[in-house]
Amino acid sequence: MKNLLKKISIACLVLLLVSCNDDDDSNAQPTITDIATANADFSILVTALGRVGLDAVLDGNGQYTVFAPTNAAFNSFLSANGFADIQAVPEAALKSILLNHVLGAEIKSNAIVTSYASTLSPINSNMNAPTISMFIQLSGTTVTLNGGVDNSGAVVTTADIDASNGVIHIINRVIALPTLVNHVVANPEFDTLQAVVTSGPNGTYGDQSAVLASLSSITAALPATLFAPNNTALVNATTGTGFAVGATPAQITKVLQYHVTLAGNVRSDQLTNNQTIPMITSPVQNTTAILGTGTVDIRDTAANLARVVVADIQCANGVIHGINRVLQPAL
Repeated sequence: MKNLLKKISIACLVLLLVSCNDDDDSNAQPTITDIATANADFSILVTALGRVGLDAVLDGNGQYTVFAPTNAAFNSFLSANGFADIQAVPEAALKSILLNHVLGAEIKSNAIVTSYASTLSPINSNMNAPTISMFIQLSGTTVTLNGGVDNSGAVVTTADIDASNGVIHIINRVIALPTLVNHVVANPEFDTLQAVVTSGPNGTYGDQSAVLASLSSITAALPATLFAPNNTALVNATTGTGFAVGATPAQITKVLQYHVTLAGNVRSDQLTNNQTIPMITSPVQNTTAILGTGTVDIRDTAANLARVVVADIQCANGVIHGINRVLQPAL
């Protein structure tokens, strides 16, 4: 009898443990891939993730933030780029685009501030290649990515879908890989630079369309580095006793060119002290990198120093360093 009671007790304990494990499994929080798969409005996203193997990544460990385009967003992207469906997008390009929507840490909406974040999309296939930057802008409760829809970016429409391995924010467009021009347009701190570069024949700064066309034609295969003056820097240079007051359109063009080098994708940690940097003026004029303890300055022809205040804004076709002074070439 004692043996029978003992066997019954053990059987009950086993059943209890199995029941508890089943309850734990049924209550487990779904992963990012689980959530996307369960939502019919993410069916194209799920297909895309599966094509490049990212579904397994977002179903595993780690913490991620995924800005997830809906089917409507993907259909707009496919139509705009002439693809019949998601299967027609080249696999390598699709993977780069999808990784451009993923951050390697969980960032919920209450932690979002206006700033740059690094996506998981590398600029090339080289080992340890830098990854593309995303400009996240918070205005009230609206979160805009890379300047919004009109700048090949997007807006968050639904935030904070929590997953076991991160969070999903639903967006209204597929985010294109941002160019140098896209990242200048996206950040309000570069609004004055944008105004100068887009000045037309009757504009305040004369016709600078050739400079804009030149910047727009820079490719990932032959990237450039742009030292981008912020709004205060350009106001100081073009008003009062600023060196560019009264400059002709041709001189303004030379000033703009003096902020671009075709020496490649030169990130701040690749600069060396007293390094000469050739700019695209004609004829070529140089700047010089001056490194301090935790600082990077760029010295111009007038021996002025422009401090890099925002480094390594990584674009698909180059990198931007925001500076606090307009570089002065020989005009």
